[in-house]
Amino acid sequence: MAGRVVELLVGPDADGERLDAFLAAADGMPSRSACARLVEQGCVTINGTSASSKSERLVLGDRVGCDMGLAEPAEEQEGPLAPNPDIELDIRYEDEWLIVLSKQPGLVCHPSPGHVSDTLANALVAHCGYEHLGLLQGEDRPGIVHRLDQDTSGLMVAAKDDATQKALQDLIRMRTLDRRYVTLVQGYVAPDTGMVESGIARSRRDRLRMAVTDDPSAREAITTFRTLERFEAGRRDEGYTLLECHLYTGRTHQIRVHMRHISHPVVGDQLYGRGDLAQNLGLRRQFLHSWRIAFDHPVTGERIELEDALPDDLASVLPSLANRSMGRTAAGERIEPLLAHGAARPEEG
Repeated sequence: MAGRVVELLVGPDADGERLDAFLAAADGMPSRSACARLVEQGCVTINGTSASSKSERLVLGDRVGCDMGLAEPAEEQEGPLAPNPDIELDIRYEDEWLIVLSKQPGLVCHPSPGHVSDTLANALVAHCGYEHLGLLQGEDRPGIVHRLDQDTSGLMVAAKDDATQKALQDLIRMRTLDRRYVTLVQGYVAPDTGMVESGIARSRRDRLRMAVTDDPSAREAITTFRTLERFEAGRRDEGYTLLECHLYTGRTHQIRVHMRHISHPVVGDQLYGRGDLAQNLGLRRQFLHSWRIAFDHPVTGERIELEDALPDDLASVLPSLANRSMGRTAAGERIEPLLAHGAARPEEG
């Protein structure tokens, strides 16, 4: 790329965008972390003046220039994971300290047996580089603050440095990082609200499963839930209930284990649920989606509140049950419109 000069014009879609993100999105440009280094090395200009910061916000009509011939060789921190730029990241918020993204179903968060280079961690390394990810969880889990199961979709947070990673983990421990999930479970859940509090540990009979237990090795787990909508029993099932679950702790498979514990397993759950595909409404993964996340930014103090509509495979299930609906609760009336793609936020009040 020596001697190549890239000239870009900021269009309406990029008005207000960060400089490093704008550069990385351009054809033929390197990763976002590499673009940030180009800014730091003085290779980037805005309207003929050297850019002052990778986080500088662009304005419609700005002319951005990047002299690739001035770039110094990158000295990137190496790690054990191969970057995988082919994994799409659905980023909903990003700054120089953290990322909030919507994880697609089927994507494993970090390497495990059978998953070496096809994980979220590999995608984060490609997007940020090791030198721009928190490594407190280990070099095989760069940026990871909390996990979602492979077949659970939705919002999660990643950290770009150790200090931010620790601060976000502290928010989880202090139960001030608000994580809300939507799940469809088997059967009729009678109460409008409830709480499941138990110890969870790895099952002694099946090492792939977790279980509710009073074993001294078990870790405290607390899940509260609100009922959103109930669906009548059919000829081959006992009905269904749509719930919003609030995690106060983050144990492995927590919601799935707790729902099984109260005899309402998650629809489509291959590990803790029912094997009958008809009762699972045709789903081959659990109906579990991280739909809302809210927290105070650990560096800026800004309140971050993001919501994520149901992906198509889960969203398509609810219309198939519409003629069996027993009505939405007050919570369901507020929340369910937000789960539909393109839905407008209802008026407050």
